[in-house]
Amino acid sequence: MRRTWGIIAVTALATTLAACGSPSELAEDNGDASGLTTIKVGASPVPHAKILDYVQKNLAADAGLNIQVTEFTDYNQPNAALTQGEIDANYFQTKPFLQEYLDGNSDADLTWVDDVHLEAFGLYSDSLKDVGDLKDGAKVGVPNDASNMGRALKLLADNDLLTLKDGADSAATVEDIEDNPKDLDIVPVEAAQLPRSLADVDAAVVNGNYALEADLSESANVLAWEGTKDNPYANGLVVAADKADDPDIAKLDELLHSDEVRKYMEDQWKGVVTPIDADAE
Repeated sequence: MRRTWGIIAVTALATTLAACGSPSELAEDNGDASGLTTIKVGASPVPHAKILDYVQKNLAADAGLNIQVTEFTDYNQPNAALTQGEIDANYFQTKPFLQEYLDGNSDADLTWVDDVHLEAFGLYSDSLKDVGDLKDGAKVGVPNDASNMGRALKLLADNDLLTLKDGADSAATVEDIEDNPKDLDIVPVEAAQLPRSLADVDAAVVNGNYALEADLSESANVLAWEGTKDNPYANGLVVAADKADDPDIAKLDELLHSDEVRKYMEDQWKGVVTPIDADAE
């Protein structure tokens, strides 16, 4: 009987001690006998999880890391999981999305670590090969929701196809078009339907994730890319605020900005996923 109670007591003590560890410590204790530090990262399946899988298979061990990826398809879950300590970091979102989450969740204390990549909007066409081929009166599809429409109109403005009113921000609409020298017919379309709409328009500005899903870089011509400089829509690495200076998170961030990962992004997604320099503002 004394031996039985002793086993129970030891088991209870071990359970209590395990419960006191940080997420990274828990992960390390639970499966890495090689001395690597395990980091649990929540990510969207494409391209985030694929990028992390590449890092894990090719770079992580040499940096002393073991990356465990948890995939999320619901954008509301990764920040909640990070807030609750179920993961050590997440990689799926933009700064505006994070800020919106923080504004609505006062208990969350999360911080942005670094920009990693931009899922660039592209101006695609089935029939044209250059942005200069757009004729007067050409039909150009754009996303019909406010924030994405603003990004699309800015891409067109950056390529001198139209001019937006002074003060027009990322939520610009067709009402904010001040000058349209080619009298382009701007056609708002649900963002997810834009790849399928290419047969009905001369060109369309398509969100990066929908372009990836439709493999547009292979099936259509890219007339122009969204710029990366000062772009607020980069996807990046996020952690709990008290982990902002964690050296293992710094190692992961360094790997995500390595030349090998840059080349992987460029080769795998041919401009749809654009790596961001580590020192970019």
